[in-house]
Amino acid sequence: MIDKFELLGLVAAFLTTSAYVPQVYKTWKTKSAGNISLTMYISMFVGIVLWLIYGIHLNSFAMIVANSITAILTLIIIGFKVRYK
Repeated sequence: MIDKFELLGLVAAFLTTSAYVPQVYKTWKTKSAGNISLTMYISMFVGIVLWLIYGIHLNSFAMIVANSITAILTLIIIGFKVRYK
């Protein structure tokens, strides 16, 4: 049985990670990233990777999954920013 706090973490992970999807979709669809701050997304990516390392250290499934997916989505946005500059 899953721990209630791990379940809470999974719900939080789903909500915060899914918040990146509309930005990725919009940037991909419009082929425009002019209003996106590269500095913000790079610093966010570094923070996400640090959270991922921390989640691995704690062996927290929710933190590992959420931060892995969010890191990928953030890298996609960074890639779009560089490509559509």
